[in-house]
Amino acid sequence: MSQIFAQGLVCPLDKNNVDTDQIIPKQFLTSVSRDGFADAMFFDWRYLADGSPNPDFVVNKPEYAGASVLLTRANFGCGSSREHAPWAIQQFGFNVIIAESFADIFFNNSVNNAMLLIQLSKTNIDLLFNRCQQEPQHWQIDLQSQEIMVGNNAAVGFSIDPDIKQRLLSGLDFIGSSEQLNSQITQYEQNRKANQPWLG
Repeated sequence: MSQIFAQGLVCPLDKNNVDTDQIIPKQFLTSVSRDGFADAMFFDWRYLADGSPNPDFVVNKPEYAGASVLLTRANFGCGSSREHAPWAIQQFGFNVIIAESFADIFFNNSVNNAMLLIQLSKTNIDLLFNRCQQEPQHWQIDLQSQEIMVGNNAAVGFSIDPDIKQRLLSGLDFIGSSEQLNSQITQYEQNRKANQPWLG
């Protein structure tokens, strides 16, 4: 059964090795709140020295206003393990990132914040960037079928860990997934106390 996880305009960020300091510079990490990071995303690229938007940076171009799918290159999210990076991306409006590869910690932080990260071969990434060069793209991501529907009855398949897929479809993070096992955990503890009361 088809289940559209996300759909929307695609923003093509044609860069390799985008690190977390570029995603959100260190001066924005002092907040104790998880909110308010959208304006800081890609700060050094998005703004000129006088604070005005950089018209040459892809995110600022009017044809990509309101984009919810970020297309990028290899090793996205490398660098330090700041969870603020996926917060900033998500708060800006992206809920799907498609790339050739991701840094492990960034990947896990993003998934635990209910973002879908799709890893594709370089060939498929090149193909998708070529489509974006032709005209702005609006894609649908069918998570159940594991396909990116790119229009004209064309689709690009992707792989995903079954556990991550189920958590995203259920809207659960790691804690939520664990809480689904509360009844089994309670039963185990009751049995343990009954059979080994000396353990307390």
